[in-house]
Amino acid sequence: MKVLMFGWEYPPHVFGGLATANYGISEGLKAQGDIETVLCLPRPFGDESQHACRIVAMNAVPIAWRDVNYDYVKQRVGNIMSPEYYYKCREHIYADFNYMHVNDLGCMEFAGGYPGNLHEEINNYSIIAGVVARTEDFDIIHAHDWLTFPAGIHAKQVSGKPLCIHVHATDFDRSRGKVNPTVYSIEKNGMDNADCIMCVSELTRQTVINQYHQDPRKCFTVHNAVYPLPQEYQDIPRPDHTGKEKVVTFLGRITMQKGPEYFVEAANMVLHRTRNVRFCMAGSGDMMDQMIYLAAERGIADRFHFPGFMRGKQVYECLKDSDVYVMPSVSEPFGISPLEAMQCGTPSIISKQSGCAEILNNCIKVDYWDVHALADAIYSICVNDSLFNYLKEEGKKEVDQITWEKVGRWIRTLYRRTLGWEE
Repeated sequence: MKVLMFGWEYPPHVFGGLATANYGISEGLKAQGDIETVLCLPRPFGDESQHACRIVAMNAVPIAWRDVNYDYVKQRVGNIMSPEYYYKCREHIYADFNYMHVNDLGCMEFAGGYPGNLHEEINNYSIIAGVVARTEDFDIIHAHDWLTFPAGIHAKQVSGKPLCIHVHATDFDRSRGKVNPTVYSIEKNGMDNADCIMCVSELTRQTVINQYHQDPRKCFTVHNAVYPLPQEYQDIPRPDHTGKEKVVTFLGRITMQKGPEYFVEAANMVLHRTRNVRFCMAGSGDMMDQMIYLAAERGIADRFHFPGFMRGKQVYECLKDSDVYVMPSVSEPFGISPLEAMQCGTPSIISKQSGCAEILNNCIKVDYWDVHALADAIYSICVNDSLFNYLKEEGKKEVDQITWEKVGRWIRTLYRRTLGWEE
């Protein structure tokens, strides 16, 4: 089975949770043994792993004819795509796009990540998808999140092949209900045109059914998973904080959706009971300054650390150095980070309003707004060694069973059902 997949980010260049999920799904599908995936990315860097999928650089796919020689193409885009593929795509340009802002190869540039002109980049990406869909041979289309839904729809119109969309989050999650009508319409259009909708949790599935008015029969829950830790991460030493200051960590985007203010307020309550705790708020986001001021206002700035955005090994060093991991999200479609913390042997406290709460048992779950319960949970783990050790050991055992290979098997089944190859 051949899959044409549209994604927006991919490790090692991680801007959000989408990259991690995209990588896990690709590897999970590869493990099935009979699936070939072509993954389209707006601006790959050339150092992405192509073990599980062949990557198409959308910024190297021509949409306007340019008469350029092989050596020049190789010099310009050879590090991210083969010149042969450039010429193959050039044969499938389907309209005169010379009025678009194209470069000397007839390609469109992308900033990568989430720039200020994101909507323009989403539109450009969907135009290029038309060329790729005419060039590639595939059975089914898989589009990740609203950024790639227009591209998925275009590929479906061109090829007549069925479209699966993967809802990693909706604008209801990102905006605490203050939905952006433009984003909502892109999301709804993607869902209306999809033959199969994969949602990262039952929580998200219910949002899709009720807020976007979708047929429940085409909506399926596909929970995320975690990848086994590479040896270099397993070898990171775990400091022994017995009798020393405990470390409690929040790691993620410091934005409204993630509930950072509840973490600070709970920290304040814990510090009224014991001063033997330090709090770390790792990440960046539009509420970071607000949280720094809030910590200062509560008189706890001396117990708070704001190390900024982390990636790769830094994340696991931070998690292993923590005694408690907290995810107080207001609305979290899934939330892979508690699974990563539990992999590192760090007890986790998660909000009941998160998708991962549907599959995790060996962690503490609280309502995001209940800062008293959150403070009690943090304090209990910090002072009760037997509770700490139980959550550390049982949590690790639990997440080691949650694999992307199982996710890949379920997605393969959904592909086959969508194609009518099995009931």
